[in-house]
Amino acid sequence: MFGQFISDLMNYGFLQNALITAIIVGVTCGVIGSFITLKGMSLMGDAISHAVLPGVAISYMLGINFFYGAVVSGLLTALGINYVDQKSRIKSDSAIGIVFSAFFALGVILMGKAQSAIDLTSILFGNILTVSNSDRYITMAVGLLVILVVFLFYKELFITTFDPTMARAYGLPVDKINYGIMILLTLVSVASLQTVGVILVVALLITPASTAYLLTSSLTKMIGISALLGAISATVGLYFSFSYNLPSGAVIVIVAAVMFVMALLFSPKQGLVWQKLNYNNNN
Repeated sequence: MFGQFISDLMNYGFLQNALITAIIVGVTCGVIGSFITLKGMSLMGDAISHAVLPGVAISYMLGINFFYGAVVSGLLTALGINYVDQKSRIKSDSAIGIVFSAFFALGVILMGKAQSAIDLTSILFGNILTVSNSDRYITMAVGLLVILVVFLFYKELFITTFDPTMARAYGLPVDKINYGIMILLTLVSVASLQTVGVILVVALLITPASTAYLLTSSLTKMIGISALLGAISATVGLYFSFSYNLPSGAVIVIVAAVMFVMALLFSPKQGLVWQKLNYNNNN
């Protein structure tokens, strides 16, 4: 079966596109997911990934690449959530729930009007095998942007992630940095739609990063491990989904979840199995 997959990979351009895009998405989600996880912004990632649907629908109506409409929709969601959070007594988790559910519902209505049921299914659950050259180039551009920003502003991101109070004391624009992270999160979420879909993109953002968090206490190593795990999840998931005709996004997320469970049980320092063994040995 693996040999057949390699043979098909060498012969079919659509499969090559799928593999390259899947790896880029896995790496990019792993990098930005590390900061999202540590900053407790998982709900924000979930909100933005769901709220891009109106932009996707409008893009289909206008006949343009869904990336552009989805980015605008995601940014409006992030701004809306922040506005409600800062200008009212509503707590941030409630603001997230209100804004993203409204955007998502609007997106479902617009998709119905656009008569794009097949496209809606692809956007919701992902279909990596339908990735086009333009989708691959956009994904590559987003991936390079995320990696470049993290490389150039690593110190600022590090301080604001672990101690925003100290960052403010140093004169760092913490709010602007947080907005920057939300912009990157939006771009990554949209770039990941074709791979894992709206419903599962947050899992690819959070699961590899959470797995890496169990394996190291260094942010630099966490980013590297998370990116590696994201790439492995995407590659192995693509193999199984193509070989056994399974939904690509769901399989990729399952692979990531299996690796998380393995780390949860067998991580050298934080694994539940080793903790149990050490507890028994000490008693």
